[in-house]
Amino acid sequence: MEAILSFRPLLAVAVAMIAAIAILVLRDSPKRRDMISLPAALILFLIVISMAPTVLGGGTIELTLFSVLPGVDFAFRVDALGMVFATISSLLWIAAAVYCVGYMRCLKEKNQTRFYASFAVSLAAAIGGAFAGNLFTLVVFYEILSLITYPLVYHKENEQSWTGSRRYLVYLMGASKTFLLAGLALTYQTAGSFDFAVGGLFDTVDISSGLLTVIYFSYLAGFAKAAIMPFHAWLPAAMVAPTPVSALLHAVAVVKMGVFCVLRLVFDVVGIRLMDLNGLGIATAYLVSFTIIMASIYALTRDDLKARLAYSTVSQLSYIILGAVLLTPMSMIGGIMHMPAHALSKITLFFCAGSIYCATRRTKISELDGIGRHLPWTMAAFFIGTLGMIGVPLTGGFISKWYLVLGSVEANELVFLIVLLASSILNAAYFLPITYIAFFRTAVGPQAEKGGSGEIREIPMVTIPLVATAILSMFMGIYPDYFLTLARVVIP
Repeated sequence: MEAILSFRPLLAVAVAMIAAIAILVLRDSPKRRDMISLPAALILFLIVISMAPTVLGGGTIELTLFSVLPGVDFAFRVDALGMVFATISSLLWIAAAVYCVGYMRCLKEKNQTRFYASFAVSLAAAIGGAFAGNLFTLVVFYEILSLITYPLVYHKENEQSWTGSRRYLVYLMGASKTFLLAGLALTYQTAGSFDFAVGGLFDTVDISSGLLTVIYFSYLAGFAKAAIMPFHAWLPAAMVAPTPVSALLHAVAVVKMGVFCVLRLVFDVVGIRLMDLNGLGIATAYLVSFTIIMASIYALTRDDLKARLAYSTVSQLSYIILGAVLLTPMSMIGGIMHMPAHALSKITLFFCAGSIYCATRRTKISELDGIGRHLPWTMAAFFIGTLGMIGVPLTGGFISKWYLVLGSVEANELVFLIVLLASSILNAAYFLPITYIAFFRTAVGPQAEKGGSGEIREIPMVTIPLVATAILSMFMGIYPDYFLTLARVVIP
């Protein structure tokens, strides 16, 4: 199919930006301000879905706004890979829009106008990155996302949040300035363009193996949002932010932008042929396998619930990259499918952590004995999210991990099959005990003091979104066709 010219990609970004402006305008009317995000999220989702039929049919939607330099355009291009990212981001903004209002009101958080406006701009940047038509446009939205999420991380404005936000910015902006700019300069000097291409931008360029390797690893380090070790420390540090921000960082926008950029690098910049020919795929596979196992071990040792979830995210992101760099059709489908699978399960888990905090002000796993009796919907949803992380049948995580396992076999790489199985066992080891202590242990001592009838209760505006995302996680496991079809369109 030929590319279709349409303003819908720009409109999708504009909707979130207009929402941010409206939030700022209504800053003196909290009730009206809080009502902006949900309709904006619904409109954004409808715009994104309206482009799905074209993309599912193998077509693309394009729009060039202006040229910066010869061969450097600021342009949008909607294809199957971008549609995966945009669909999950816009869908989860709907749930987050409801959740944020309940959470922020429950805790009477300050700076709510700044919070909601920054959240909306973050979604605009994520959608812009998903629909970026070339590497230049992608990096622009990548940097916007880094900057606009900074005030979200330091939202509480205490010493801990300032320390965490500084580390967040140093890692993300430092990596960008050091590695991304180098990669962009070398790319433009070598290829004279930043355009994505089927088979890879460099596939038709005369480039040495050494230079290609330097460019590739410059980008891999520069896209620090993917949290590949050793560029992962910003993620646990950012856990000082409010839980809705953590959900944004871990499930909806920030980390998904990182792995999305790496997938673009593998598929559309370097290309599968050159990845294989120069040994870049196997080298990256070992690197992310180390991240998968080590992050899982770190998660196992953390008593703070959000910290455990943070290290789980570091591990799970590398599943996505592993699938891409194994370079087999099955593994690549598995990597792409793990983007929505992880997003749905992980946002559920973070929403649950926030629900627990709203109701009890507890943050430690060791403090959750018997909490499931008081927060049954929350902990039931947490259990479903846990099953998705482990990869149990009837969850989205099972679909993606099944394809990753098949891809490892297809690549004749037993070591990565072992990594996947070992990681799933570790996932079970650090997640299942949380559900056990929540439902089958009895609170004693200080934990029992706030546990009488009516003292701990679930908040509807917090609970409904987390139940919805848990259901969606299972729905993807039962009906994966939409994302599976998009993934198959991506694979050359």
